[in-house]
Amino acid sequence: MEQQAESTRAGMSYRIIPVTPLQQNCTLLWCEQTGKAAVVDPGGDLSRIEAAIAEEGVVAEKILLTHGHIDHAGGTKALSRKLNLTIEGPGREDHFWIEGLSRQSQAFGLPDVEPFTPDRWLQEGDRIHFGAVELQVIHCPGHTPGHMVFYHPESALALVGDVLFQGSIGRTDFPRGDHAALIRSIKEKLLPLGDGIRFIPGHGPMSTFGQERLTNPFLV
Repeated sequence: MEQQAESTRAGMSYRIIPVTPLQQNCTLLWCEQTGKAAVVDPGGDLSRIEAAIAEEGVVAEKILLTHGHIDHAGGTKALSRKLNLTIEGPGREDHFWIEGLSRQSQAFGLPDVEPFTPDRWLQEGDRIHFGAVELQVIHCPGHTPGHMVFYHPESALALVGDVLFQGSIGRTDFPRGDHAALIRSIKEKLLPLGDGIRFIPGHGPMSTFGQERLTNPFLV
């Protein structure tokens, strides 16, 4: 179910837009001061994403990708071309996933999409800017080798893609998935950010790192 816009009360607002039959959480982020915006993981259903941009009255500048799976990256090339957006992410280790987007679309029964080359591959410690907002980039491999998490400390908010879900974790049975690496990513990079950090997962409802640390059966 699509979520209405919510302000983080730290200069940034967000709106979650579930897309594709896999109900992937595409997220529109924007700077409240300037109206400049970023689209995170535009997997498909571009008309819904464009409608959200128009309804919020913001100006999209870039696409941010957590990883290269089709439900997260499938609409990237088309949206980038239509709105003249730069593409940042994921990590270069996910290049093989992006090159294989057409094969992914066939495997999942989704419309064929174009591969692309990001304008900027991301790595641990990078910073992303739109308007006055700065996001920190955290490399969290395991679900895919080049998976990135976007963290806004001022809002105590993280966009974690398919690393962590409410009550579950990302799959590791895809090529170059690594269960041990995924658990390390969660326990060594995400949970130490603090129990009060809310996160937007790639699918399903939001949660906090504290709730997952205490109740997630994969982590306790």
